[in-house]
Amino acid sequence: MHNPTFKQLQAIARVAELGTVTAAAERLNLSPSAVSITLKQVEDDFGLRLFERTENGFQPTVAGKEFLLAEARIASVLGELLETTSALKGGRIGHLNFAVVSTAKYFAPFLLSTFEKQHPRIDISLIVGNRGEVLSRLADYRIDMALIGRPPQDIDVVMEEIGPHPHVVIAAPSHPLAHKKKIPAASLSRETMLVREVGSGTRLLAERLLSDLRATPKLGMEISSNETIKQAVMAGLGISLLSYHTIAHEVEEGRLVILKVEGTPVIRKWYIVRNKRKNLLPSGQALWDFIVAEGASYLPPLGKIGGNTR
Repeated sequence: MHNPTFKQLQAIARVAELGTVTAAAERLNLSPSAVSITLKQVEDDFGLRLFERTENGFQPTVAGKEFLLAEARIASVLGELLETTSALKGGRIGHLNFAVVSTAKYFAPFLLSTFEKQHPRIDISLIVGNRGEVLSRLADYRIDMALIGRPPQDIDVVMEEIGPHPHVVIAAPSHPLAHKKKIPAASLSRETMLVREVGSGTRLLAERLLSDLRATPKLGMEISSNETIKQAVMAGLGISLLSYHTIAHEVEEGRLVILKVEGTPVIRKWYIVRNKRKNLLPSGQALWDFIVAEGASYLPPLGKIGGNTR
């Protein structure tokens, strides 16, 4: 058994990413036959299949995923090496991969805009996903840091609290409960609740809240977009629990209302986190320090919504 070369790992990673040998070969500036030979060499050498050939393209096996993780780690280390050598030359330059959960996309771009004006030589790739997607990238070193609403339990991270993150129950202005001053939690059991997809932090919080309140609303559509949920609520298809940051403008404009349900709003926190095993270089440390110092000032004002910590 021979140690795989980084070029072999790159070929495996590109096939997994793009789904076909042809597409991977084009990305790597190689011939398809060269990529096929590389895959066969590694599979023969290790005695393991790296991919299942399916109608949807090449899908990595359990063994293949281990090779993908190794490639991601090595690429991360090489990236750190390149940035370190640049930093040693005296310039604060670099490239950062910064991920945010979808709820944070309503204020994170403004935060990054200010940072980039102060550090024009640092490039940032902004990745938006649900909680599960962001944590997956955090675990396998594909991002430098992330802005999330609840720290992970199964990843060793460094984290700093940024500010409050309230969640509220929303409805259309025409909803029968829209103008009630105090709504018993039991009233939710007569409603249809629109929810985010499995893996979303907002979905997890909604399930926990309903369990704590012993409310059992009918679960309506499962929707993977905050924007679509807002439109569905405005259309009268149900109520929903969403981050206040995502609905502040619609509430101000009178297109949505916050229901005054007992036990809400639920006030959680925003955190900036990074994998403890991933070292921050000068550019990353600059962004980290900026978010810790200034992040709270970019959160939408809460007004007088009160709240409960969960």
